[in-house]
Amino acid sequence: MKKKLLTTILLTTVALSQVGTVISVGADSTDDKIAAQDNKIADLSSKEQSAQAQVDQIQAQVSEIKKQQETLKAENERLNEESAKLSAEIEELSKNIVARQESLANQARSAQTTGTATSYINAIVSSGSLTEAISRVSAMNEIASANNKMLEEQKRDKEDIDAKQKENNDAINTVIANQQQLNDDEQALATKEAELKVAQLNLAAEKSTAENEKNALLEEKAAAEKAATEKAAAEAAYRAQQEEQRKAVEASANTNLQAQVQAATQTPAAEGAQPQATVATPAAAPAVQTQTVATPAATSRPTYSSSASSYPVGECTWGAKVLAPWAGDYWGNGAQWAASAAAAGFRTGSQPQVGAIACWNDGGYGHVAVVTAVQSTTSIQVSESNYLGIRSIGNYRGWFNPVNAQGSVTYIYPN
Repeated sequence: MKKKLLTTILLTTVALSQVGTVISVGADSTDDKIAAQDNKIADLSSKEQSAQAQVDQIQAQVSEIKKQQETLKAENERLNEESAKLSAEIEELSKNIVARQESLANQARSAQTTGTATSYINAIVSSGSLTEAISRVSAMNEIASANNKMLEEQKRDKEDIDAKQKENNDAINTVIANQQQLNDDEQALATKEAELKVAQLNLAAEKSTAENEKNALLEEKAAAEKAATEKAAAEAAYRAQQEEQRKAVEASANTNLQAQVQAATQTPAAEGAQPQATVATPAAAPAVQTQTVATPAATSRPTYSSSASSYPVGECTWGAKVLAPWAGDYWGNGAQWAASAAAAGFRTGSQPQVGAIACWNDGGYGHVAVVTAVQSTTSIQVSESNYLGIRSIGNYRGWFNPVNAQGSVTYIYPN
């Protein structure tokens, strides 16, 4: 009996010991799982913070680019308004200068024909009385004073138009530079926004707890990463294209009018037309239907530099200045060149000739090119830059009709 009781107690002790061990093992296993879950949550939180920091950083870059774009667009609007105002003022000053030039030229020719000094003496001698002589002398003095006043106004207006042309040119150059920066920013912005989407999807994937949803987000993230790669490649291609274009424009600046005229002779003549000899010398003056007449004092024309650096590289005005170094340094947009040239004393007209600058006014920026070959008033060749977006200098049209091709056309002739 005692032996049986002892055996029972021993078995009970062993059983209780085993239960305790099971309970202990179960508790240890649960604690491990809780600790593992805590570690997983902590790790996920850390990843979420890292992803959010990346999102915030890219978002800040995107905001900065957009802010810069808004600033540049606002500046361009202001500068375009300022340029339009200056253009109108330049046009008015040019008309005044041209009108006075013609008036002064007529007076100079009249003085040479009649002899001003002789007329002055005759007026005094033929007077019927001293009072009449004094009256005639006074009238002549008033005429001379009016002429002197006109000369002073002419000088003032020429100084004023020079200042406004330079200010207008600075505004135009800034607008073009800003537009290039906007184009560059547009490419960078597309890349950054694609990167932002990747970062946002990465954050969403990290926050996702459902495996299926996370897998879907990861697939979307992979697609976004591919899109970001493509955007980066597009930006790289854009910058490579810009560099290639820059080199082409730079290389084209080494040409001159003679080379472009020679190249134009290789273009077949239009059927039934007889090409004009393509020589880079001005046509005889009678062949030109002039709209303005230069004053006898040719030395009054401004002296310009032969460098095209006052115009934005690759623009039509830059190309024309490269091929026609005699053109002015601050004549504005292409549409303004005819008025600026007339104010400076250059002849303008409607007849094309080799070496002349063709100036089209379409009511906007306009366009300029240098004539390299002529068949008739409706069939010419030109060399130009920034035609259909091609910014290097070249002959891109062959024989074409210049009349109303890009607005009304006026030719500026080298003197």
